Amino acid sequence: MPTVEVGEVRDGDFLVDVREDDEWQAGHAEGALHIPLSEFVARYGELTEAAPQDGRVHVICRSGGRSAQVTMYLVQQGIDAVNVDGGMQIWHALGRPVVTDGGQPGSVL
Repeated sequence: MPTVEVGEVRDGDFLVDVREDDEWQAGHAEGALHIPLSEFVARYGELTEAAPQDGRVHVICRSGGRSAQVTMYLVQQGIDAVNVDGGMQIWHALGRPVVTDGGQPGSVL
């Protein structure tokens, strides 16, 4: 499965967060698209509308398990998708910004 390290995700890369609502509300990467794993197939069209036509989709969750499932699904659909290894836990540990919907500092559940 295509995988990247958190440090390889650059500002401006398209990021989709597949954690559930309570996790998202606690804190997320600024600019990420939120589609929970539990709703992903039903909301797939939101991803295809928002994702760059010729760009890569970076998929993230808390630690990498759920995002791995979504990454495999996207690859099967012909989308250039990669799993962000270690997820939001590593994102936060590396000091990458984590914010709430209001733009305040967030946390990772």
